[in-house]
Amino acid sequence: MQLKRDNELGAIVDDYRALADAVAADIAVGRLRAGDRLPTQRRFARDRGIAVSTASRTYAELARRGLVAGEVGRGTFVRAASPPPSPVLAEPRPGVVDLEMNFPILDGQAELLAVALAGLVRADGLRAGLAPGRAAGTEAARRATAQLLAGPGWAPDPEQVLFAGNGRQAIAAAVGALVPVGGRLGVEALTYPVTRTIAARLGVEVVPLAVDGDGLQPDAVRAAGRLDAVFVQPTMHNPLGTTMPVARRRELAAVLVDQDVPAIEDRVYSFLRDDPPPLAAFAPEHVVVVDSLSKRVAPGTTLGFVVPPTARHQRVRGAIRAGGWLAPSFSVEAATRWMADGVVAEIQRAKREDAARRQALVAQRLAGFTVRADPAAYHCWWELPPPWRAETFVAAAARRGIAVTPAASYAAGAGHAPSAVRLALATPPLDVLATTLDVLAGLGRGAPGDDGTE
Repeated sequence: MQLKRDNELGAIVDDYRALADAVAADIAVGRLRAGDRLPTQRRFARDRGIAVSTASRTYAELARRGLVAGEVGRGTFVRAASPPPSPVLAEPRPGVVDLEMNFPILDGQAELLAVALAGLVRADGLRAGLAPGRAAGTEAARRATAQLLAGPGWAPDPEQVLFAGNGRQAIAAAVGALVPVGGRLGVEALTYPVTRTIAARLGVEVVPLAVDGDGLQPDAVRAAGRLDAVFVQPTMHNPLGTTMPVARRRELAAVLVDQDVPAIEDRVYSFLRDDPPPLAAFAPEHVVVVDSLSKRVAPGTTLGFVVPPTARHQRVRGAIRAGGWLAPSFSVEAATRWMADGVVAEIQRAKREDAARRQALVAQRLAGFTVRADPAAYHCWWELPPPWRAETFVAAAARRGIAVTPAASYAAGAGHAPSAVRLALATPPLDVLATTLDVLAGLGRGAPGDDGTE
């Protein structure tokens, strides 16, 4: 009796594996190509006269082999025929070429930062750094930060500058101060993903707002109904990489004033160019500016800045304290020394040159493709040629040892995300970036499945 049952179990195992082998063979010879959607498991079972549980095991086996990927609400799609014997991109250093994370760190900046900190590690210098954190920091910190953040047409009052532990906490404090639980926060239809996470944790509804080549459309703010605030990235938008022109900023500012809707202006990438004026210059009483040191300096030295208008200063300050987002005094003291000594400004100048070189590589290596980017940005937005889908392209790039981010990661709503990817350019050395872009360009000029790996 036991022997008969073992034989039956063996037959079931062989059955689903044999079915998986048959589908794998169809993929290998091109009858099924990367991006093709498989039938539902129920239909697959009905067509082959098998149990749904066997179909489920067959699909699980295909996924285990890396041949298909399931997408919630959309189905199961072919990913690859067979893995390549070795990475297509021979990176000179081990690991994946990271075009997902965007934290530029330049050679030599650690030495610059260390020199400016020499006085802070003495006992007298440490006293200020050991004090409890304060949202308002110190007078010296506020003055240095106001000077650092000033742009054309806008010079923040040092007394309005507040500090948070990092840029994400600065955004959270601004959202918490402006939008009540259950309130509505307007965001660009493609937006910084962390903003969605912050909103969810604060019990805030995210409302996607239409964008075009110039950025957030002012009419979308009018059409959205009641909004408690708007989160916007006018300069070097993440992920689109574009910068809102002055005319659009004026128009958007006029709508904010007319509708009496405050905006949270994320200026984390603004250090890479001198113009145009921030949105705060056109609607100073309706804009809360947020920024940080994470891109200007490095992620390990981050410090968040918030500059609210006078009428909202106390609310934002209270939100920083209530959320536990106070910046450590040591971080504030260190950043103050770096700003006052000109170290941050020097690193910013070097990063502008570095970003421009990387964008020049993009223009050269991805010529002929539809790529959006500010020529001074550290990232770009690549609208993929058909028949590529973003998820399939990401999988194909991953097989070559390259990590890129699909458009769906930035979609604020549940609608269809475009067939596009964001390329973060800051991390790889320039020679590795050039080679990586060449590999991606070759991938883009082909089609899913052309080389038998996708």
